[in-house]
This record gives sequence, structure tokens and C-alpha cells, in this order.
Amino acid sequence: MSATQQTLVLIKPDAVRRGLVGEILRRYEAKGLRPEALELRTIDAAFADRHYSEHVDKAWYPPLRDFVTSGPLVAMILSGDRAIEAVRSLNGATDGIAAAPGSIRGDFCLSNRENVVHASDSPESAAREIALWFGSDV
Repeated sequence: MSATQQTLVLIKPDAVRRGLVGEILRRYEAKGLRPEALELRTIDAAFADRHYSEHVDKAWYPPLRDFVTSGPLVAMILSGDRAIEAVRSLNGATDGIAAAPGSIRGDFCLSNRENVVHASDSPESAAREIALWFGSDV
């Protein structure tokens, strides 16, 4: 029996600017994942630092912070059987050039930083990120 999970997904500012929100959401829904919460928002540097807390001391992080705060993004909670694994498979490799054709990143990006989507990588990350973005009562 499969376990229903929730996961956090961010459709990043590059995808919002390019009008890809509907197509990306369509791919998740076509896989059988359900949106439980969805919000368009713009975050500041302090919020980005909380979201990416494990990366703030890395040399490559400041440009990522600048990018993720550069415009609106879509934050959503998706649920479904093995949602974390399903979303990460649909998203493809973090580096858009290395991502397989047919994956979201493989089809829509050429960058490791501006890579159109973020997804939780574990149940623990999903719980932390969902609480950060949507509060603890979802």
C-alpha cells in the first residue's frame, strides 16, 4: 500500500515570468498529485534565508537568494501517493542541462540556479518547509 504524503513545491520566479505556472501545475496534476494549498507571493531575503537555512554559508548561495527574491513565485502543497518521490522525479535533475528531456527542468531550463522549481527532498524537509510557508495547521 502506498503512503499519501504532502510536499512543498515552489514554482520559481523564472517560471512565473515565463508564463509556465499552468503547464507545470498541469504536469503535477496529470501525475495524480493534488494541490492542497497554492499561493502567489514574493519573499524577502530573510525569508529566503529561513527556507534555504542549510545553504546560507555557501559561496553560491547569495546569487540564489537574489534570484528567488527577484519576483513573484508560486508556493504550493501537493499531496498524493509518494508525493515527494513523484515530484522530484517529475522535476528532474537540479541542473537543467543534465535533467532528462520530458522532466520539468529538462524541458524548461538551462541553469542550475534558475531551474524553475523547488521541491522538498524528504518527509522531514517537507514538514519543515510546509510549516514555514503555510503555517503548522495545514
